[in-house]
Amino acid sequence: MNALPSCPQCQSEFTYEDGAMFVCPECAHEWPQGEAATDEGSDNARVIRDANGNVLNDGDSVTVIKDLKVKGTSLVVKVGTKVKGIRLVDGDHDIDCKIDGIGAMKLKSEFVKKA
Repeated sequence: MNALPSCPQCQSEFTYEDGAMFVCPECAHEWPQGEAATDEGSDNARVIRDANGNVLNDGDSVTVIKDLKVKGTSLVVKVGTKVKGIRLVDGDHDIDCKIDGIGAMKLKSEFVKKA
C-alpha cells in the first residue's frame, strides 16, 4: 500500500489523493502533491526579508527607506525613521511596530531595511 503524507494542518493520517491534490477529510485542507514533502515542518518557517534581501527576525531594528503616508491621517513616516523592536506577523503587512510620534503601525517589509 502506498503511504500518503499526513495533513500539514491537522496532522490527520486519513488523507487521500484527488487528481493532482491531496485532501484531508477531517479539516478539508487541500494541497498539491508536489508540496507534500516540503510542507511538513515548514509551516512555521516563513522567511521575511527586507528591501535588500536580509532576513528579518523578531526584535530587530529597521530603517524606513521611503516616505510612507499613514492612511486616514495627514501624518507621514519619513525616510530614515528608525524603528526598534519589530514583531513579525502573517498577512499583507509583515511587521508590527511602534513608531515614536505616530504610535502602533503595520509596515510592509519591502519598505524597510535592516539597521
